[in-house]
Order: sequence, then structure tokens, then C-alpha cells
Amino acid sequence: MHQERWKEAEKLLVHVVEARKKVIGQEHPHTLGSMSNLAWTFCKLGRWIKGEELEVQVMETKKRVLGQEHPDTLIRMNNLARIYSTLGRLRESEEMDVKVVEMRKRVLGEEHPHTLSSMQILVSGFVAKGRLTEAEELEVQVVETQKRVLGQEHPDTLTGMSTLAIIYRRQGRLSKAKELELHVMLTTKQCFHRSGGGPVWTGPVRV
Repeated sequence: MHQERWKEAEKLLVHVVEARKKVIGQEHPHTLGSMSNLAWTFCKLGRWIKGEELEVQVMETKKRVLGQEHPDTLIRMNNLARIYSTLGRLRESEEMDVKVVEMRKRVLGEEHPHTLSSMQILVSGFVAKGRLTEAEELEVQVVETQKRVLGQEHPDTLTGMSTLAIIYRRQGRLSKAKELELHVMLTTKQCFHRSGGGPVWTGPVRV
């Protein structure tokens, strides 16, 4: 899979899934993990409907066995939302992302990194639909939380600020975008020098 040899991965994963179903059962976490990998492989091969069907099966099993708010269930929901988005089913994708955000807020709290990550995904969806005002409001909330919890110089905070700058640029607010981009660049340079040249920042969320 890491080498993107998807056809070969599919053959092996089909064998692994069938063997694991027989030996440890269909609801075992290892079986479900292999099924999810197979679903992703189907998607990479362009068989999105087949990937969706398998990911739905995994998600429903996770809900039944672990509960709807379990972290593994929420990951499957996020995966399914990405499939819906690729298939152009943007309403279903957004509904799923909103559910994940709400459940992570309830279970983990509004300031947990996983909650903030889910909110960032929702921001990307808003931008893709051209709903820039909603994207801005949510991203401002994410960035303010990151500043308070992680600090102004944390890589996640800088990523959030860069994403917000992209939104401002798309809104035509070029001066505000430039100001934020300059702040991110200077802060990243300072952190880079202090860390002795190690990696500091991973870049903006792709919106």
C-alpha cells in the first residue's frame, strides 16, 4: 500500500480478510482493520462504490461492538465522509463530518487535538462548497483554541493560521491574508533556528 501497488495489495488483503473472518471472526478489530484497508484499496483503484459498501459495513460493526462514540468508530465515519465527498455527495459528507465534530466535542472536549482536527476537515468542506464565511468563523475558533491550548508557535497553530490566511485570500481580503502569512513565515523561521534546523511546521490544510 505504501508503494501504491494497489492491485497486489488488493489480492493480499482479500486473502487476509477471508482468513481473519474464518479464524478470529468478522467483528474482531484485526479483521475490521483489514477490511478498512481493503475498502481504501478499492477506492484507490477507482472502485469507490465497492469501497463505500465495505467501509459502511466496518463502521456499522464498530458502532454495534464498540459504540457510536468510540474513537475507532469516529475514524471510520471520517473515512466514509471522504468517500462521500469524492463521489460528489457533499451533503452526506458534511452531515457525517458534523456528527464526528459534535461527538468528539462531547467525548473528548472542544480543545482536544482530535476534535480540532475534525473541525479543520469541516472547514475544508465549507471552502470546497464556497461557503467562505462559515469556513472563516470555524477556522478562527480553531486557531484561537490552538493558541490558548498549544501556544502561538506550535506547528498545529501555525497550520491553522496558514489555513485562515488562505480563506482570507479567497475572500479577496489580501491585506489580512498577507499579514497573517508574514506572521506565520517569521514565526516558523524563528522556531526553525531555535530548534537547530529541525522540522517545525507541516504546512496548511489543503483547502
